[in-house]
Amino acid sequence: MIPRRFSDLPEYAFPRLRALLERYPAGSETIAMSIGEPRHPMPALLHETLAAHGEGYAKYPPIDGTPGFREAIGGWLTRRFALPTGTIDPDRMILPLNGTREGLFMAAMALCPAEKNGKRAAVLIPNPFYQCYAAAALAVGAEPIFVPATAENGWLPDYTSLPEDLLARTAFAYYCSPSNPQGAVASREQLGRLAALAENYDFTIAFDECYSEIYPDGPPPPGGLEAAVAEGVSLDNVLVFNSLSKRSNAPGLRSGFVAGGPALITAMNRLRSYAGAPSPLPVLHAAEALWRDETHVEANRTLYREKYALADEILGGLHGYIAPRGGFFLWLEVDDGEAATLRLWREHGVRVLPGAYLGRGDPRFIDGMNPGTRFIRVALVEPPETLRPGLDAIAGILRTTTNSPSEATA
Repeated sequence: MIPRRFSDLPEYAFPRLRALLERYPAGSETIAMSIGEPRHPMPALLHETLAAHGEGYAKYPPIDGTPGFREAIGGWLTRRFALPTGTIDPDRMILPLNGTREGLFMAAMALCPAEKNGKRAAVLIPNPFYQCYAAAALAVGAEPIFVPATAENGWLPDYTSLPEDLLARTAFAYYCSPSNPQGAVASREQLGRLAALAENYDFTIAFDECYSEIYPDGPPPPGGLEAAVAEGVSLDNVLVFNSLSKRSNAPGLRSGFVAGGPALITAMNRLRSYAGAPSPLPVLHAAEALWRDETHVEANRTLYREKYALADEILGGLHGYIAPRGGFFLWLEVDDGEAATLRLWREHGVRVLPGAYLGRGDPRFIDGMNPGTRFIRVALVEPPETLRPGLDAIAGILRTTTNSPSEATA
């Protein structure tokens, strides 16, 4: 029997996409623009380090990683976010993860109670959202609260305006910046207010920052630790998650980290000792080397900037197009996301993702409508020469979209 707590989970986004498209042949050679799997070359440093430490596969790795790994993460966080020296204690505030999805799920398992203040605990989730957030909330018996992240609020959820009674029973909150799928970036002030909110109402806030190193020209996106420190907020309620999947084009390495308040990290480490899969020693050595190197990261950003420029060239000025401020997704408004997805596949072989597959209807907000219904998500991961015909096909969809443009921008 399947536990009833998971009965509300819809089919995962990509099986749903396969079911939508598999009945029809592709209209042309397939162009993959649906999944956020980086296609840039992995850094040579990764191959070299894995080869140099291959004997480590013969040993059981420690669940909390190696001192070198933790020190590399602590140093990167301090440099990247200009944290005061000593803010991060590598031995008490950092854990390795097998990719951030594992950590984002397990954080709720370790830290979110089923009840708070005598009521069912609430977990705040941006809507649309990364799908593991909802599964984690249901796994602990909490209530997922899908808070709209729409044009009206700059494509980011506004947790600070939620009712007092809801905040009083909030035990955990997810927040993604740069956001997936919209590519919006929260300001340091916004992130600081969220950290303060978590402190005031005593809930854990998990900042999902997996796209933090992919952005156009300009200042890099701020982070949750940086914002909390700037606002003078304790880190006791703050976690940040990041990985090498996007930053270093290594999704298959399954290497990420979580950093935050020592008590939170201790609780996660305790649970992971029972249920987590530790990162192999060669992976930890490779990750350490990659987090210490920025040359390959800047080269990676340069490649993505070429794709931003291509999207601006082909889609700029068309209804529904907003240039992303971070990450590698386009979030495009169309008449009907599923219909547009099917049309692109049948006529052009272009594979995108209906926005509704990343969102949920919630009766508390916008009349219970799924805020992703009128959108498609487009991943800019293929080379520009592959993306160009796909973007040309998408431009045709946008030109025939009948609704008026949204006034807000990301």
